Amino acid sequence: MFKGSGVAIVTPFKDDQIDFEKLEELLEWHISEGTDAIIICGTTGESATMSDEEQKEAIKFTVEKVNKRIDVIAGTGSNNTAHSIELSKYSEEVGADGVLIVTPYYNKTTQKGLIEHYTTIADSINIPIIIYNVPGRTGLNILPKTIYELSKHPNIRGVKEASGDIAQVAEIARLVPEDFYIYSGNDDMIVPLLSLGGHGVISVVANILPKDTHNMVKYFLDGDIKSSKNLQLKMKPLIDALFIEVNPIPVKEAMNILGIEVGPCRLPLVSMGEANRNKLIEEMSLYGMNVGGQ
Repeated sequence: MFKGSGVAIVTPFKDDQIDFEKLEELLEWHISEGTDAIIICGTTGESATMSDEEQKEAIKFTVEKVNKRIDVIAGTGSNNTAHSIELSKYSEEVGADGVLIVTPYYNKTTQKGLIEHYTTIADSINIPIIIYNVPGRTGLNILPKTIYELSKHPNIRGVKEASGDIAQVAEIARLVPEDFYIYSGNDDMIVPLLSLGGHGVISVVANILPKDTHNMVKYFLDGDIKSSKNLQLKMKPLIDALFIEVNPIPVKEAMNILGIEVGPCRLPLVSMGEANRNKLIEEMSLYGMNVGGQ
């Protein structure tokens, strides 16, 4: 399991197809900038509007290009347990280092159902699972006691906590064993989560600030709390701007503003409104990013 900054990498599109040439560029850039892990086909990667074939191609391509230089975690979550097992088995077969599995959405389930869902998937594969708790998107919160029960399974090794509830993070940290990894799912709460014993972040802002996001975590883990805190506070207005509309609309817009050219989001996600885009450009500029002629 990685410590540090894992990027929830965008999926670049061109002519409504995955732009694999651009994806390779992004992977190489992240490795050179110090990113500690690639999370492919997560929420930020628009897995919700990718076909199974596209998702499998993206996972396989990423594993092959990264070639064990850093960890590759595949997003294989679904509200259909059998479907998640299929994607997770495939990810293991092609060499992913782990899988990120979001709690079931829409049909949802009970806490007992969550235990059975994750346990059934974990029993089907031999690579680590990171639970992904993001109740704002799924309408379902996985409770600390449930995470504690799941942490007993040898293949369930961590949680990406994106509830935004720091008290919940503290309770999880209190309950789970020390070798159970806790990652921030909120870029504006990286340092608070690390202060409770967290191990890193699975980050959106790392798509545009990979080195600073990596450094924020590294500083903290190395004991330089002040430098870590200062980066968190400096980054906060930009992080806020990256969530002024639903993710990944703003981060893809930001990358295109920077000339990285990752293409548009797929429907139902649309381009940013002009006022919000101007606010994003303003915060990028204030951070010191080169927004060119924008």
